[in-house]
Amino acid sequence: MVFAVVRAGGRQEKVEVGSVLTVNRVVADDEGNVTLPALLLVDGETVTSDADKLAKVTVTAEVLEDLRGPKIVIQKFKNKTGYKKRQGHRQELTRLKITDIK
Repeated sequence: MVFAVVRAGGRQEKVEVGSVLTVNRVVADDEGNVTLPALLLVDGETVTSDADKLAKVTVTAEVLEDLRGPKIVIQKFKNKTGYKKRQGHRQELTRLKITDIK
């Protein structure tokens, strides 16, 4: 069993071939692929965490879709002053499918 820990969208994610994950918006190349940097590689009993060896490891992912997260409502209120503020936010997200780890 081969899996890797990659840096994707500001977080670290454990991935293996065929897994689908949702990360902060990333820009794909012309074919719709993204290369993610590996932080750790586990290949059976072998665990690789050396930076020089991990520089040769490539984790490629295919962009399935760009989407937006759920709406978050931000409200501020100060008592007796008449101050209230309401603001919304939706995070830009990308859904990726891991295609290859080598």
